[in-house]
Amino acid sequence: MTPKEVLEFAKANKAEMVDFKFIDFPGSWQHFATPISEFPEIIFEEGSGFDGSSIRGWQAINDSDMLAVPDPTTAIMDPFTKTPTLSVVCNIKDPIQNKPYPKDPRHIAQKAEAYLKASGIGDTAYFGPEAEFFIFDHVRYDQNAQSAYYYVDSEEGVWNRGKEGVNFGHKPRHKEGYFPVPPVDSQEDIRTEMVLEMQKAGIVIEKEHHEVATAGQAEIDMRFDSMLKMADQLMLYKYIAKNVAKRHGKTVTFMPKPIFNDNGSGMHTHQSIWKDGKPLFAGDEYAGVSQMCLYYIGGILKHAHALAAFTNPTTNSYKRLTPGFEAPVNLAYSSRNRSASIRIPMYSSSPKAKRIEVRFPDPTCNPYLAFSAMLMAGLDGIENKIDPGDPVDKNLYELDAKEAVGIKTMPSSLEEALNALEADYAFLLKGDVFTEGAIQTWLSYKRESEVDAIRVRPHPYEFVLYYDI
Repeated sequence: MTPKEVLEFAKANKAEMVDFKFIDFPGSWQHFATPISEFPEIIFEEGSGFDGSSIRGWQAINDSDMLAVPDPTTAIMDPFTKTPTLSVVCNIKDPIQNKPYPKDPRHIAQKAEAYLKASGIGDTAYFGPEAEFFIFDHVRYDQNAQSAYYYVDSEEGVWNRGKEGVNFGHKPRHKEGYFPVPPVDSQEDIRTEMVLEMQKAGIVIEKEHHEVATAGQAEIDMRFDSMLKMADQLMLYKYIAKNVAKRHGKTVTFMPKPIFNDNGSGMHTHQSIWKDGKPLFAGDEYAGVSQMCLYYIGGILKHAHALAAFTNPTTNSYKRLTPGFEAPVNLAYSSRNRSASIRIPMYSSSPKAKRIEVRFPDPTCNPYLAFSAMLMAGLDGIENKIDPGDPVDKNLYELDAKEAVGIKTMPSSLEEALNALEADYAFLLKGDVFTEGAIQTWLSYKRESEVDAIRVRPHPYEFVLYYDI
């Protein structure tokens, strides 16, 4: 929609408020709202002022005035507000410089798309993330000087099969949640409601299903779209999933590993490059891909350790990325093989369906940063003709020591990933897509707020291991 059409849309839907949504640096939506009377057409150019000093990873208090500039193409009616409310996603502008704010993740994604076009390689990068999540019935957690704990529960959790009282016993066992019918799958109606709300908001949904883990693990698959649009849609996807769950007295988490000894939640991310309406990843090479596609894979594999700082950006991410468990930690590519970190799907022989699936990301990532970083790594592979090596078509989880020689694995901790990013980020600076300041802010924020914060706190399991020594 154009700005004028947005105002007509708001009037037709009797909107009384306007919600300005924008993303902070780590990757959570923030918002403020104004009455519709304070939403003139000029606001799409001038923006609405707000204090950015408390936004994670942004300006200091002495340099905090910001402008939120609505993108008219993102306008929808918010499905969860009591009062009719128009929702718009915003770009952030520095009012003093009169330029886009360089730490605005959405602006970084816009620059990545612009870099792709300027490179001449292609004009559109399509992304299709498969974000997994858990739907729990109850969660408690706390950390203070003398205690630390978490407690999650689900009526569907296999640990409740012996629960006293009314208990119908249909619980998916650990690692057996893929794809039982009801009553074992107890959340089909909730996922369906999520799908319907997503469709009303303009997201094209391909399928929904229960995921592998017990206790309500779910996946809803969106149709691929251009990179920036898909990042916008992923934020909306998470917003809808959480709020529909709340309607039902439940809670959603996108944490990669909220449950011990069962599968975690990943976000396999499909990617392809097109130009002039033609797919560029189809060809006559391995698995029906082009040489360009293989070079793109080479770039992802070369920079995978640095990419992990954006694609797997939490300390909890590495509870899922553990060798020998379910996550694809082996840095290899293959067709159909889900034990490789990059898979070439073989569902269709159509050139339009040719893509790669990067399997190590998880849904705690900031999609604007993670998608942009993967695109820049892939483009670096194309520009420098980076050879991805030979494919590996065996089950990588069952390789013996001799076969595994030479196959690198993903970082084992967030600290290791951040160190890798610090040593390898020149490819992200091309075209001023990521700035030096943005990279350094990411490194310092993650180290101080997460790595160091976890390092200095006793873990409950340490008491199990060490209390009686």
